[in-house]
Formats: sequence, structure tokens, C-alpha cells
Amino acid sequence: MGIDKNDLFNEIIKIGTANRSKKDQIVDGITSAIELRMLEVGDKLPSVNEMIKALGFARQTIVNSYQELIERGIVESTNRLGYFIAQDEVRQKLKVCLVLYAFDTFQETFYECFRKSLGPGIQVDVFFHHNNYRVFQNTIQDVKSKYGMYVIAPIAGPNTRELLEELPSQKTLIVDRYVELDASYSYIAQEFRKSSYEAFSALADEIKKFDEFVFFFKYNSAEPSEVLDSFRQFVSDYNIKGVIRGEYEKDSIEPNKVYFTIHNLELWEMLKDIKVKNLKLGKELGILSHNDDSVKEIIFNGITTFSIDFAEMGRLAAAYVLDRKPIQHIMPSKLFKRNSL
Repeated sequence: MGIDKNDLFNEIIKIGTANRSKKDQIVDGITSAIELRMLEVGDKLPSVNEMIKALGFARQTIVNSYQELIERGIVESTNRLGYFIAQDEVRQKLKVCLVLYAFDTFQETFYECFRKSLGPGIQVDVFFHHNNYRVFQNTIQDVKSKYGMYVIAPIAGPNTRELLEELPSQKTLIVDRYVELDASYSYIAQEFRKSSYEAFSALADEIKKFDEFVFFFKYNSAEPSEVLDSFRQFVSDYNIKGVIRGEYEKDSIEPNKVYFTIHNLELWEMLKDIKVKNLKLGKELGILSHNDDSVKEIIFNGITTFSIDFAEMGRLAAAYVLDRKPIQHIMPSKLFKRNSL
């Protein structure tokens, strides 16, 4: 429906008090108009110039008011077309943009703890880039200036720094993968090189019981190359026969080897083949996996893993969104020794 602009202006003026800033007066006036059904989803708000003429407020005050409503998800801005009511849930405090690789088990753990720790009144929109730089780039360009907070799991690329620094540092948190940005940006990230080498070293005696240590690593993928570097350094330092393969091939599981994979789908395929061939995991062969979850703790009496605590990462990320306190934190990694190795 078309709105009565004079009614809206009167509602904003009526809400004004000596203790309320002009920005809050506009924000509260528009949210009140939504609650009173004077405004509905899809309605176009007055332009900045129309607001200046009707209210006599400074241009920046009106721009800031509209920006706060955008960050709360109540208003959306369309280039050259103006400002529109996006939703009628006015109690919402903040709209958060969350960009992840994909919804794997451990990222689901991160999301669930992140979402729960934020509490009510905050909208979280989730985007996935699947380690595709073009998708990542288009996503960041599309969401900038539309959210109150940005929580981003980035891809290292030729223009990643420039792309991310288009987002305001005080409203941006980098999670999972570290990328070097201006020192004002916050991050909660993993470290791969040292943590993986330490995990391999702690398992050296178990690994040496077998003939080969096989690592399935996909080049040009989301898999961190630092883990590959650590694998190569470890097998050299400990005089272990190390083999790097691109991917696991069905039915190729063999005894007297230790298999290491980062991908859960490969892990499930190997476990199926172990069951079919009636091999004794932990005795006739070994398996090491990256990124722990509750399933790996249970199946086959436990899969040995090394991992950060993704639930804690989610809680820390939520704390940043809620209190805006700067953080630059590398998550510690922990080794979980279980039956598989």
C-alpha cells in the first residue's frame, strides 16, 4: 500500500522528547509506525531529502537513522530506488551476516553455539561460498552496507584483503581461517602448521607400528596447505614412509597403513570398506581424522582426531557480536587419542 507521509512525519515528531536524540526519534517513530500498521512490508519510506524538508533534521542524522534500521533488518536499501520496509519485527536488535565454507558437521557445531549464544532479537543470515573465490567475492560485495555485523570465514585470494577491508573493522569478525588485514580487525582463527605437526609427533609411536602413513590431500581445495607442509616435515623428521594421494578410492583400503583425511566423506567411505573387509581398526590399520565431532567419538569405538573446539569458537564469536570488544585469538588445537590409532 502507499503510505501517508504526513502521518509518518507526525508520528516521528510526536515521539520526540528532550531525552531522545534526533536519530533515535526517527528510528522509534518508524518502528512505532510499523507497530501501528501505518507502514507495512514493502512500503517505501520518504527519501532523505523529504525527511530533511519535513523534519528540519541534518542529512547525516537521517542517513544514520536509516542505516541503523538497515542493520537491524527492518529496512532495506535498493540502489537508486530508495528505502523500503523489509520486515515488521521491530523488536529485532541486529542483523548479522555469517559467511561460511559449507555446512559440514563441525561448522554446524560452530553455528549452533553461535546462534544460541546470541540469544533472541538478533537475525542471522547465513551464506556459503564453498571455497569458490568468485562466490566469496560476489557475496561480500552484495552484503556490504546491509548488515550491522559481519562474521566471515574467508578464502585467501589475490584481492581478499582489499575485499574484506571494505567492511567496517568495528563491525567485522574473521573466523576459522586467518588472513592478514589491518590491525584494527578482529579474528578468531585456527593455526594449522604447528598444531598438525604436534599432533603427528604425539602419535609417532603409533604411526611407526605400520608400514605407511597415507595422507589424502586435495590440491586447490579448502584444505589448508600448512597441514600438508607439516605432514612432509613430520615423515622426514621421523623417518616414516609418507604417501600423499589426491583422494580415497573406494575398496582401496589396505592393512598395515595409517590413513589420514580431512574430509568426512572420505572417512565414512574408508570405514565402510574396513567393515566390508572385516579389518580390525587400530590393530591391522590406523585412521587419523581432522576436526572432531560427537560422531567420531562414538563410531568404531572412537576415531582419533585433532581439532579446535568449534563450539567455543561459536561462543567467542557471539560474544564479539554482542559486546564489540576487539579480539585477536588463535584457537588451541587438541589431540583426541581413540581406538582407531
